[in-house]
Amino acid sequence: MVTLRADEISNIIRERIEQYNIEVKIVNTGTVLQVGDGIARIHGLDEVMAGELVEFQEGTIGIALNLESNNVGVVLMGDGLMIQEGSSVKATGRIAQIPVSEAYLSRVINALAKPIDGRGEISASESRLIESPAPGIISRRSVYEPLQTGLIAIDSMIPIGRGQRELIIGDRQTGKTAVATDTILNQKGKNVICVYVAIGQKASSVAQVVTTFQERGAMDYTIVVAETADSPATLQYLAPYTGAALAEYFMYRERHTSIIYDDLSKQAQAYRQMSLLLRRPPGREAYPGDVFYLHSRLLERAAKLSFSLGEGSMTALPIVETQSGDVSAYIPTNVISITDGQIFLSADLFNAGIRPAINVGISVSRVGSAAQIKAMKQVAGKSKLELAQFAELEAFAQFASDLDKATQNQLARGQRLRELLKQSQSDPLMVEEQIATIYTGANGYLDPLDIGQVKKFLIQLRTYLKKNKPQFQEIISSTKTFTEQAETLLKEAIQEHIELFLLEEQA
Repeated sequence: MVTLRADEISNIIRERIEQYNIEVKIVNTGTVLQVGDGIARIHGLDEVMAGELVEFQEGTIGIALNLESNNVGVVLMGDGLMIQEGSSVKATGRIAQIPVSEAYLSRVINALAKPIDGRGEISASESRLIESPAPGIISRRSVYEPLQTGLIAIDSMIPIGRGQRELIIGDRQTGKTAVATDTILNQKGKNVICVYVAIGQKASSVAQVVTTFQERGAMDYTIVVAETADSPATLQYLAPYTGAALAEYFMYRERHTSIIYDDLSKQAQAYRQMSLLLRRPPGREAYPGDVFYLHSRLLERAAKLSFSLGEGSMTALPIVETQSGDVSAYIPTNVISITDGQIFLSADLFNAGIRPAINVGISVSRVGSAAQIKAMKQVAGKSKLELAQFAELEAFAQFASDLDKATQNQLARGQRLRELLKQSQSDPLMVEEQIATIYTGANGYLDPLDIGQVKKFLIQLRTYLKKNKPQFQEIISSTKTFTEQAETLLKEAIQEHIELFLLEEQA
């Protein structure tokens, strides 16, 4: 028979008591009352913050957006198919944030900053809040450096500066994405980090853009944030803020960044869907009352930082789609009033073969010539006025039968100016080439040519100039001014080449 020793038992009990570690963990929890359409209603979660991340029992993450007296409205960041009524939810104590690092360059990610390009995980040691406050007035300085897009029509007449917000607006299929992607392609070698945010687009369209970037070597300095049309509305709503957080990371590190939101109409629609499902009162066009704030807090994050903060910049190019040219709809007017200018793309011009289909007459840049190099100001100063007068004259000329010689000459010059603004997609031009092109048209050197010959002549002239007069490019890039020497070199090149060209054409 085993004998029990009281002292051993008491020792064991004493040891167990000493080892016992009571750790009280207070967790803010709740239960699911109702779930469906990407929205969950939660009972409990009394201490939850607005915008806080919550975690469901089966692992789905959501954001608490509606804090009501008897329940909390949560939007799901996933399909949430496994969430059941009565299952538990716990608050995480964190606001939505993403990891950020240099390793994100050349990657394709989703709104949660997870890679979706099949190239493995991305290492990051830092994180940033998705919703960060915009820089204040003292933290900024005025825009003064140009962000070259490589498109003659924009760089000469609607210049964009680093730190500006320029809206690209137009109907569907008018080349809005093409203008934005050409701008990214043109940043090669200019030390600008680009972020392209695709919101609610077809996956095939996003793949096409990524392929173009890869073929042209643009992915090395670009991050693509993509939430396609089949993504939950919550993620389409978050994608632009994720892109902005990544661009800000580089901006505060004294780098220049450019971010494209393609497009904000789809983000507004995703937000409208979420708001209506959360039973928020609808306003104009059924959008919620804070849809202006949705875009203003996003676009205000674009800035040119002051000298004390390192002079980094973030240039925003939001895209908005209009319905049959109606720019007075709710979202277009909101975004026009937030941005520092807009580029209007016209379906009529696009169908007439004028591409990029930029309506120069009603497009503006509120930064203006402050965002141009001196050489461009000298050469392109009067171009916008001349084109506007030509458009007016062309409309009048349709009704007039006999026009005097001066009017005919003005019409001929205008047609050639319009012709030189045409450019192929994914073919951005260097600023020196743009200056040579505009100078040629504005000073009447294209007048002897037929309109059909203009494009061919200009392509050959640019090649001839690069090959035979390399000093021209050196002068412009080093002095940033159109000096007398540069003008002499350009005139010589034009005159030499035009003779050769006309002889070739006659032969």
